[in-house]
Amino acid sequence: EDLARGDYEALAAFRYGVRRYLAFADRNARSAGLTSQQHQALLAIKAHSFARPMSIGDLAAQLLLKHHSTVELVGRLEKAGLACKQIDADDRRKVLVRLTEEGEAVLASLSARNLQELRHVAPSFAGVVRQIERLEEAGA
Repeated sequence: EDLARGDYEALAAFRYGVRRYLAFADRNARSAGLTSQQHQALLAIKAHSFARPMSIGDLAAQLLLKHHSTVELVGRLEKAGLACKQIDADDRRKVLVRLTEEGEAVLASLSARNLQELRHVAPSFAGVVRQIERLEEAGA
């Protein structure tokens, strides 16, 4: 498929916006003493917990990590006082992970700043989406 100039421009603008946001989020996590991966884990645990408790396996799938890497990550979060593990009462083979009060507070602070930045870059994403839609209409 031949790509037009606008296709390349839309892709470049989208990638720039994503990288800009991710760089901000990474700096934000570091300012709280976390790695980007630790922050992602806290966010995944919190978001998942609205539906049901998160298992180590669920977290590994969400973060695209191997199970043993996720166990190590959770261990570091636990050591930092941000998360804790418990055995699933319904399936004793499963280990569940949840945020501690400190983990909740750190995540809330990071998330507030990240949402503020996302609101700042969102118009550029909206512009990219509009450009892609125009390109699709022109190609249809």
